[in-house]
Amino acid sequence: MSKLYFKYGAMGSSKTAQALMCKFNYEQKGFKVYLFKPIIDTRFTENGKAMVWSRIGLKSECIEFEKNDNFLELCEKYHIKEEKSVIIIDESQFLTKEQVNQLKNISLKIPVLCYGLLTNYKTELFEGSKRLVELAESLMEIKSICKCGRKATINVRFVDGKVATEGEDIIIGGDEKYESMCYECYAKLTNINNSIKNQKNVKC
Repeated sequence: MSKLYFKYGAMGSSKTAQALMCKFNYEQKGFKVYLFKPIIDTRFTENGKAMVWSRIGLKSECIEFEKNDNFLELCEKYHIKEEKSVIIIDESQFLTKEQVNQLKNISLKIPVLCYGLLTNYKTELFEGSKRLVELAESLMEIKSICKCGRKATINVRFVDGKVATEGEDIIIGGDEKYESMCYECYAKLTNINNSIKNQKNVKC
């Protein structure tokens, strides 16, 4: 059934891996899958081509989109037909509100599956994620754990070994810049004096 799906989780929760496995499953059934990612995510390329690449090694070539792109026009550009077509969006938190509106309209005819973060390092909803929560027929949390064993819900940004609570809203990065953790561990770290070094080693 054609729907708008939003599958979200903290960093390291296997969102991208699940997106790629979903792509494989649809293709096994004869569907044409169009995999998109935001152009600002420049971490992964192969032979000059944009790639979606998961931490466990799954990868696939993809189509990049920009902030001002219109997905209705992209459907025309890439000849995305209604019959047996599927759109999958990785890093969907970077969609704009208007792009989510466009994808909602597209999902009336073909399935649209979005995978991404729910909140930023400030624990605030991303623009795209907020609109997806408002419009998606299907919401699913992809769970991951904090190093203490609790469920991870916070995407914590570290700068020079310290927890960042202000700064640019978007800085692309992986394990070298971010760590997912539970709110309890996050609260402990943000309450520690900034002069304490290596806050990442503080025990939960």
